[in-house]
Amino acid sequence: MIELKNLVKRYGDHLAVDHLNLTIEDGRIYGFLGPNGAGKSTTMNLMTGYLGPTEGQILVDGHDILEEPEEAKRSIGYLPELPPLYLEMTVEEYLDFCARLKQVPRQKREEQKRRVMARVQIEAVAGRLIKNLSKGYRQRVGLAQALLGDPKTLILDEPTVGLDPKQIIEIRQLIRELGREHTVILSSHILSEVQAVCDQILILHHGKLLASDTPEHLEETLRGTGRLEITAKCSTAQAREILRPVAGVTASESRDNADGTSTLTLDTAGGDDPREALFFAFARKETALLEMHTNSASLEQVFLEMTSDEPSRPAAAGRGEEETK
Repeated sequence: MIELKNLVKRYGDHLAVDHLNLTIEDGRIYGFLGPNGAGKSTTMNLMTGYLGPTEGQILVDGHDILEEPEEAKRSIGYLPELPPLYLEMTVEEYLDFCARLKQVPRQKREEQKRRVMARVQIEAVAGRLIKNLSKGYRQRVGLAQALLGDPKTLILDEPTVGLDPKQIIEIRQLIRELGREHTVILSSHILSEVQAVCDQILILHHGKLLASDTPEHLEETLRGTGRLEITAKCSTAQAREILRPVAGVTASESRDNADGTSTLTLDTAGGDDPREALFFAFARKETALLEMHTNSASLEQVFLEMTSDEPSRPAAAGRGEEETK
């Protein structure tokens, strides 16, 4: 488990991480999501001990990362956005070098190297120079070094950046498989990527935590007011009159069509589905309701709106709220 307590990181006058409180539980895949400059990489560098916080505390399995760095870092495998690869080494030489740096016991090094290479499927390139590998294979080598030492938690900063679509699919599948044995924390500014692999989404913006929840419930929560589009066999004036007594429904847009029908876009407040009430409201007036369908904004659109203008917004509470303190 990793705990961030009132974490602050400043670079001069710039506040990169703003009083962040967060608990990462074991056995899940977490996704840091946010636009460029949101504080994702800085937070990850703080969690791994590569940077020191301006204020606050980081505990990794109960060990303070500043006071007990060796014990804390032993639980973490880290893949930066640019993997720290030595291009003139072969894959096997590099992994042997990393195993020594991580103080893997001599008698376990060979077995661990073989195991991590098999895990990320790079056995076929073990003897090749890293400089001759594709971007996708280099990323896999970076993942292999992060796995050395059997860390409980893997922290992956933009693990698919710069990869082609096939490589992205392969790395996402690999991350899902690693999530069965490790706690995984990854960062991305691509919503679909985080949705594809993560159990929990953490949205950061201007160093603040805006939301923490499961992808499914976060989608429901962030969409807020739903939208419904209807087409009725009457004028817009008649349709608005029929809608008047229906609770929680407001017509925001409307138009009269050339065939004598009208189309209205309805904002629906509250958690109840209004479609049944709408059907009976038009039936009572003996007016045909020809079409009715939801027209919700996508989660991508809501996310962009959420992180575009306001530098600080309250965290969206949901089923995942217990992950934040």
